[in-house]
Amino acid sequence: MDGSKTILVTGATGHQGGAIASELLGKQASIRVMTRHPESPKARALAARGAEVISGDLDDAASVEKALNGVWGAFAVQNTWEAGVEKEEEQGKRFATLAKRAGVQHLVYSSVGSAQRKTGIPHFDNKWRVEETVRGLGFPSTVILRPVFFMENFLLPSILPGVHQGTLAFGIEPDTVLQMIAVKDIGRHGARAFEQASELNGRAIDLAGDQLTMPEVAKVLSEASRQKVAFFRVPTAEIRKFSGDYAAMVEWFDQVGYDVDIEGLAKETGVRPTKFADWAKTIDWAPQPAAR
Repeated sequence: MDGSKTILVTGATGHQGGAIASELLGKQASIRVMTRHPESPKARALAARGAEVISGDLDDAASVEKALNGVWGAFAVQNTWEAGVEKEEEQGKRFATLAKRAGVQHLVYSSVGSAQRKTGIPHFDNKWRVEETVRGLGFPSTVILRPVFFMENFLLPSILPGVHQGTLAFGIEPDTVLQMIAVKDIGRHGARAFEQASELNGRAIDLAGDQLTMPEVAKVLSEASRQKVAFFRVPTAEIRKFSGDYAAMVEWFDQVGYDVDIEGLAKETGVRPTKFADWAKTIDWAPQPAAR
């Protein structure tokens, strides 16, 4: 990496941005991270490794402009579940527009696997519209990354407590194969998107590292947590009571699903994919004591 070319990483205290920032720092890249919480432990840890930490909010155009000032490249990611579908789209389009205005030479945007396939899933389709904006702005170079379902999603409050009780509650059929990826692997692909900016210019790359049915996931979790974990299919109607968007996604998983050529991706990129069983071994599955 050319240390004279600064890269701005958004979401650096979150999953994807954090993984990409870590990979880039490991390659001695010049990194600036934008966060709403510059005093947080994660931000301080990045600063200790050499990152420039700057306060910024995707909803505050002035702070985004300040963060973009003088950078060569930028990594853009937004969070549907935090911002909502409409605001996420606004954030993505605003960031891309401000990046172009600031003279950013290389933009890497994190979309979602199969965004281009007209899924009908709100938080997939909005990312496709952001992709179209990115392509239409005329950056010197762009790369779009489309990761599939995160392995880290099994640690979410909607799933992990059930695993602690011996139940993997998830809303797809037992014979549905779900493609997934470890967030660390997104970081490795993200670093490659900056390292090989010219070679990958214009590419949109779907990312996955493994594929399993939920009974197979439950078996892996049983081994990793050293307790019996059984799969329970949550009815789609129950999911829809809480989120029509999420319900649309699990229905699509059953009916269509991601279609990444995992082996082909590994051969092309040289990024050895993390298998779910290997990822699960790195997690402490013991219930954590309640805070007092």
